Amino acid sequence: MNPNTKVSAQRGVIGTLSVVASLLSASVLLVSSVTLSAESLSEQMTTTLSDFAGQPIDIEYVRPSPAPGISEVQIENGPMIYATDDGAYFFLNGDLHQANGTGAVNLTETRRAEARQQQLAAVSVDDMVVFAPEGPSRAHITVFTDVTCFYCQKLHREVDQLNAQGVEVRYLAFPRSGIESEGAEKLATAWCADDQQTALTELKAGVELPINQCEGNPIAAQYELGKEMGVSGTPAIVTSSGELIPGYRPAAALVALLGLD
Repeated sequence: MNPNTKVSAQRGVIGTLSVVASLLSASVLLVSSVTLSAESLSEQMTTTLSDFAGQPIDIEYVRPSPAPGISEVQIENGPMIYATDDGAYFFLNGDLHQANGTGAVNLTETRRAEARQQQLAAVSVDDMVVFAPEGPSRAHITVFTDVTCFYCQKLHREVDQLNAQGVEVRYLAFPRSGIESEGAEKLATAWCADDQQTALTELKAGVELPINQCEGNPIAAQYELGKEMGVSGTPAIVTSSGELIPGYRPAAALVALLGLD
């Protein structure tokens, strides 16, 4: 073999090996980058979810999902959720959340709250049973209520405390057992009374009043409104900002939640 040809062949092999080595190095760097990206997203989601939940949340693993730009985030001893690759947004229980410095904001719930405000704004206060403070009202809550509900009765016994803090309580009817139930009849009796506040208070205290289902009472309409707004039990409290609070909360807790303490 010509010595020059042999040298050229050796140089060709060396060049090929150099290219292969470069490609391998690039591949290793790429894999490392993906791994670091997953680790970074895992750390970010750990912080975001822990702040959001108010307790430590650990991430088992993060990996790409079939959808471009979306990662699977497996919570340790919990569900799998989906997050954008930059960790700015994630889905939890079907709702879209946006990460921020203090945890996350539920963007879907924000839209629901706006819708609730609009729905309640369409209801005349004259069709509600209202317990207003003696002085100026600092805030109001709208409560879907049922006279046969224990926790509705418990909350009602604290209306004076709410009024004392400037909170106006606006009641809407929500008979848990349906519009044909005894509870619906009793709610109609309160709404049809000349003194609605006294009638509702007495019915919640267990006083038997003659059933009065006056024509045009709003019980059915308010029941349907509650269902449209996602109410499934009572009491269901809606703040003036549209936040829905399912179930009973003590008066002091409501005052704090409204930022009035």
